[in-house]
Amino acid sequence: MDIVLATAGAPQRVGRVTDVDIPGPAGDIPARVYAPAGDGPAPTLVYFHGGGWVVLGIDSHDHVCRALAAKANCAVVSVDYRMAPEHPFPAAAEDCYAATKWVADEMAATHIAVGGDSAGGNLAAATALMARDRRGPEICHQLLIYPVTNVATFDTPSYVRYATDHGLTASLMRWFGAQYAPDDGQATNPYVSPLLADDLTGLPPAQVITAEFDVLRDEGEAYAQRLV
Repeated sequence: MDIVLATAGAPQRVGRVTDVDIPGPAGDIPARVYAPAGDGPAPTLVYFHGGGWVVLGIDSHDHVCRALAAKANCAVVSVDYRMAPEHPFPAAAEDCYAATKWVADEMAATHIAVGGDSAGGNLAAATALMARDRRGPEICHQLLIYPVTNVATFDTPSYVRYATDHGLTASLMRWFGAQYAPDDGQATNPYVSPLLADDLTGLPPAQVITAEFDVLRDEGEAYAQRLV
């Protein structure tokens, strides 16, 4: 709750903020590093912004990342991954995995976690799956904030009940999904829809946060149950 409240008002003070370019599969990936006060290695959260894989970026989530760094006393690396429709799946997922691997290889992090909100939560879950399947890097935690976990179907009770008038509408979510995974069969890929993965063993512990009046509520809760 402290972190949620800290996102309102003036930006939280952190030790330092640095913009960097991370080598990626299709060129450099812009990122912003929020370092806590003090010197020496720190636990690091690699954060992926929400926005339906289509909009927003590291500037829109500056308050969020500052609050996470300040309140959790950790470094935060906010990743400006490629977005749809110009860059559909697997572009964003591969950028997020590459950024996480770079953090593991190049930063003196004591522990590495991945996290994000909405589509960013989807990318965090996908990154954890990719790291497991590719045998690294080692991830200690997943912070999944109202994550998208299934873009193959949009018929859960929360999609029906909160289809309109609650911010993210069902029709907009369907449109986002079509931009990110436009080709046949992509929507059921576990790196697009983690909830549909056959095997969710061997993943790091996760904190899954859902919102009551949200079309994504039920799929977030279903994913949390499968991780137990």
